[in-house]
Amino acid sequence: MSFVLPDPFPPPWASEWEEDAEWGLAATLNLNGVKQTFRWIQPGTFLMGSPEGEVDRFGNETQHEVTLSRGYWLADTACTQALWQAVMGDNPSRFKDDPANPVEHVSWDDVQTFLYRLNELVPGLAAGLPSEAQWENACRAGTTTPFSFGKNITPDQVNYNGEYPYADGKKGLYREHTVPVKSLPPNPWGLYEMHGNVYEWCADWYGDYPEGPQIDPPGPPQGVYRVLRGGSWDDDGRYCRAAYRRRLEPDVRSIILGFRLAPGQRPGPAGQEAARRADGQAQAERAGQAAGSDAGG
Repeated sequence: MSFVLPDPFPPPWASEWEEDAEWGLAATLNLNGVKQTFRWIQPGTFLMGSPEGEVDRFGNETQHEVTLSRGYWLADTACTQALWQAVMGDNPSRFKDDPANPVEHVSWDDVQTFLYRLNELVPGLAAGLPSEAQWENACRAGTTTPFSFGKNITPDQVNYNGEYPYADGKKGLYREHTVPVKSLPPNPWGLYEMHGNVYEWCADWYGDYPEGPQIDPPGPPQGVYRVLRGGSWDDDGRYCRAAYRRRLEPDVRSIILGFRLAPGQRPGPAGQEAARRADGQAQAERAGQAAGSDAGG
């Protein structure tokens, strides 16, 4: 498939942009001094899931062909505590030693509120979460191995529990906490910590994969659990594989759960409902502030 430029380029929310010879197009959002860079992911076809011979694979990873017919922007890192603080005014994370650490202890529902407020602050951004297919495509970055780094990983590449390595890998460092984003090597498409550090919420409800090849799969129309991908600092190596799928209720918070932004996404019904709740909460806060001001006057 030929190279497809985003439309428009540069996007209206970008404060700076570039074309890297190795990783392609990038655009950076600057929100009151807090920056987030996004990589342009080309449309294309890949194999989603794991082959039957992959070590430690699970039954819900049935390999199938997926075509993504449109390119998309994806953050080159998980959302940081600095960006969350700039939008929400608080920091729910456990590991607060560095504002460049990924924000964690956020539920899928919490993220919808964050997205609503961020999009209010940055017109035209239309930020959402990546679909499960978009996430795995970006994680694999053109590879077909269990990890974008190859058949195995080390703690020098991925922040995971190195005491429980993947397959025949050697034991290694277990850091017991998150690390700042961009601490470890990127994948072939310039995306950092797609494996390990924190699990990343996806837009989709969890469900069995459909039969046969798919084009732009949206995930199930409804469900009980939301999808998470990538593994975390506290996980065995097998849970950090590109194909591994985790599921949790959308109101669950944990110190291993974070997310990665994807501008230009259309929120589904649940995201729209969360946005309405966030809007109602914001209006109530503004009304309360106005009432307090009137009383003080």
